Amino acid sequence: MSMIKGLLTATVLLTGIQAWAQDSTNNKQLDEVVVTATRYPVKLSETGKVVSVITHEQLERSTGKSLAQLLGEQTGMIVNSANSNPGKDKTIFLRGASNEYTLILVDGVPVNDPSGTGGAFDLRLFPIETIERIEIVKGSMSTLYGSDAIAGVINIITKKSGKKAVGFNGSAAYGSYNSFNGYAGINGSTKLLDYNVQYTYSASDGFSEAKDTSGKASFDKDGFARHTVQSSLTFKAGDRVKITPYYRYSYFKGDFDADAFLDAPDLFTAMLNNPGAVATISLPRGAITANYGYTYAKRGYINAWGDNTFRGQFHSGDVYITQQLNEHIKMLAGLNYQSYGLLDSTLEKKNPTTSIVSPYVSFNLRSADGIYLEAGGRYNNHSEFGSQFTYSFNASYQLNSRLKFFGSVSTGFKAPTLSELFGSFGSNPLLKPEESTNIEGGVQVFAWNRKLQFTTTGFYRDINNLIAFVDGQMTNIDQQSDKGVEVEATLRPTDRFTGKISYTHVTGSIQQSRNGKDTSYYNLIRRPKHSFTVLAGYQFTPQLYASLSAQYLGKRSDLYFGATTTTVELKAYTLLNLYAEYKLLKNNLRVFADVKNLTDADFTEVYGYNTMGININGGFKVSL
Repeated sequence: MSMIKGLLTATVLLTGIQAWAQDSTNNKQLDEVVVTATRYPVKLSETGKVVSVITHEQLERSTGKSLAQLLGEQTGMIVNSANSNPGKDKTIFLRGASNEYTLILVDGVPVNDPSGTGGAFDLRLFPIETIERIEIVKGSMSTLYGSDAIAGVINIITKKSGKKAVGFNGSAAYGSYNSFNGYAGINGSTKLLDYNVQYTYSASDGFSEAKDTSGKASFDKDGFARHTVQSSLTFKAGDRVKITPYYRYSYFKGDFDADAFLDAPDLFTAMLNNPGAVATISLPRGAITANYGYTYAKRGYINAWGDNTFRGQFHSGDVYITQQLNEHIKMLAGLNYQSYGLLDSTLEKKNPTTSIVSPYVSFNLRSADGIYLEAGGRYNNHSEFGSQFTYSFNASYQLNSRLKFFGSVSTGFKAPTLSELFGSFGSNPLLKPEESTNIEGGVQVFAWNRKLQFTTTGFYRDINNLIAFVDGQMTNIDQQSDKGVEVEATLRPTDRFTGKISYTHVTGSIQQSRNGKDTSYYNLIRRPKHSFTVLAGYQFTPQLYASLSAQYLGKRSDLYFGATTTTVELKAYTLLNLYAEYKLLKNNLRVFADVKNLTDADFTEVYGYNTMGININGGFKVSL
């Protein structure tokens, strides 16, 4: 019944308001140019990969949200704890896959935290104010990007320059839980140089992470504070050469509790240093690109177990060429080097490191009658487990202006982390990589002069050699199998209103055997089988814009680690969010208000932990 109510609520929103303005309604945006799917610019109509784009305009209208909340609105993606205490850790589930199977890129360069168990990037360290757009590619992308891209990649594309020689932009917002977010930046563009420098400060008193079931325990508030700096320079040597060095810094300090239903005065800190550079040389029929990124991550925990600090570093260097071989075939060929380091001299193997060297190649065929094919392969040589190969094959057929078919078969891998290989808890230096096979396919329909777009995608994913903790040691033993369906409809009838509605069904199980017995079971903890999203908005006047969104998540399972481990059920829920903005001073000033959980729904994302009730923040954005 709760699911039916959620679907009805969302449907009423879409049909009653008939709008969602993720960005201005230009039908050309249905065929946007993206770079993440192929590593060079390509129209969405010319690839069979499933790509979602969070545009600059949507980001401008998301100042009241965190990056986790924004990503959680996308089809096929759940970000657990996005609506829990603002400083709580966030977990990405892309098409039901665990957090460590989604690779995060920043401007096309991987970021990784080797100090953590799974190596996943911490979403809390990145404010949306520094982002120009986000491209999400679903399905295995290991052939183009290497380890960890089993479920897909999220490419965060940062702001680089302004439209004039000297520009200023900034924002300030204040809201519930004594939360503040401030941002200031200068940017510009000249004949020889583009530049951008930004600083963001965010803080909140928050509320108790752990749930107090008695209501009398007086659990303390768990707040956080974050400082971020981002800077980049683009040197333009004529029309063909661009060199962009960059530097990013984030520092996060937050309180956290001991466990479900258990308060504690614990403290978490995280620091990220991320310098690097990207260089491109334009060729007559292609380009050469080289990039390098260095990530230094430091995490600290002060709790009942003591004061523990973890440090890691990650190097990624890539050089690749794209070349149009003839009218129909384009080639991509490159070489990637990655190095992971765990800075811990207390381990048996002090300060362990691993590295991967990977040549890769891809060919894209474009025919005159609407057929697009892409095939590629990647050879990976790891310093510990040796060689491994991945491939991808992708095809699409544009039957006519109204119908497109697409499908792909690809493999992926995730290298064992340094903690799994050499850590202090059950490590095993003989571990093999986790390997996946991904199959997906679907159809896209355009109607009403391409103002209505309807897409259905089915997907299946197997992950073999799953790393599990068995009998006191990390071991390659299990297999994970997931499958599902995504349905998405986008309506953009006029410049004033558009609409988007999506549904995702995901199911999965772990195939395992213990002591000669089949102990396979459904294991998508905290991931709903059914989720449903509607986003809608209306441009009432050139100055006034408003949007309303609804998100339904079906019931989910969770684990409670009490005296014994038990499985609990989390109820389904629907969240309504409202946003409005008004432009002043020739659109250089925007004042906005953002209301999340409009109906003050009572819901749970993680068993034993609190979530946000109705919460409001408002402020302004200025661009000069």
